[in-house]
Amino acid sequence: METILRQLRKPLGAALVAGFVGLLLGLLWAWVLQPVKLKDADPSYLSATYKEDYMRMAIDSYGANPDPNLAVQRFVALGPDAPQILENIRLNPEKQNPALVDNYYQTIESIPGLLDTSNPPPAAGSNIFRYAIIGLGVILILGVAGALIYFMRPSKRTDETSPAMQAQEYSRQTERTDFESMGIASPITQTMTTYVSGDDLYDESFSIDSQAGEFMGEYGVGISETFGVGEPKKVTALEIWLFDKNDIKTATKVLMSAHAFNDPAIRQRLEAKGELVLVEAQMQVVLETATLQLLATIADVEYGDGPLPPDSYFERLTLELAVWPKDEQI
Repeated sequence: METILRQLRKPLGAALVAGFVGLLLGLLWAWVLQPVKLKDADPSYLSATYKEDYMRMAIDSYGANPDPNLAVQRFVALGPDAPQILENIRLNPEKQNPALVDNYYQTIESIPGLLDTSNPPPAAGSNIFRYAIIGLGVILILGVAGALIYFMRPSKRTDETSPAMQAQEYSRQTERTDFESMGIASPITQTMTTYVSGDDLYDESFSIDSQAGEFMGEYGVGISETFGVGEPKKVTALEIWLFDKNDIKTATKVLMSAHAFNDPAIRQRLEAKGELVLVEAQMQVVLETATLQLLATIADVEYGDGPLPPDSYFERLTLELAVWPKDEQI
């Protein structure tokens, strides 16, 4: 019993048991609780006795309305048993007129193959039932195969976290500044954000809303410049920006690594983006627009180690971004 329970705890075992139980419940529902009720079904579903009665009625009807097409249609409707049933009636007409039976027999016999007991006419409903069984079998096989493929595929290591997840954890662990204890009014919005090497799509943006819920602007930070080649990207500069809905110009400053800040070629490429700032731990940068001001604090910085020049790219950079109305003193 313990072995069975241990297998059931595995995803594959649980899936197979669930599929088997589901199949049993489906059969129970379809065959016992709510079985299929046939309506206007063809005579091939009748029992042997009623099939013979049907054939005798078809013969009597043919005597009143000698339509060969209708006679053949009713004969074929009885399915594979039709030739034998007609032969039995021919040998034992009972109360029926033997001449009428022979006339009906000759009409059926005139159609090649209908009385061939080695290749009897198929029952109209048998194909449907056969196709339904085949379809159910195919679905069941595909379902089991899909479950096996899904649960037997190589699983990803769960102990590895993405750079974005690591960044979130760094931001969560970094203590926010208590501006009120410093005699400064609380900011409209205050956010921690972290770039971690490997997060090549790092691009954060945040909305600025008043206490009444009115949209005032946006701010954010993203990758501005990379250094060297290969993956992951070696980020050597980040761009902080502040958008004010009351200002036509977005304020921007570029946070640069020590190597990038001292490289004339890199500086020349980045000067058009905004004021260039050398990153140092705990330093603060202010961005201002017509009605807003943003204070960015370098809460933590770590450079990457590698074959590139020292202090050329960031391994990790945590920023605290806080926004106030411009009339507040910070």
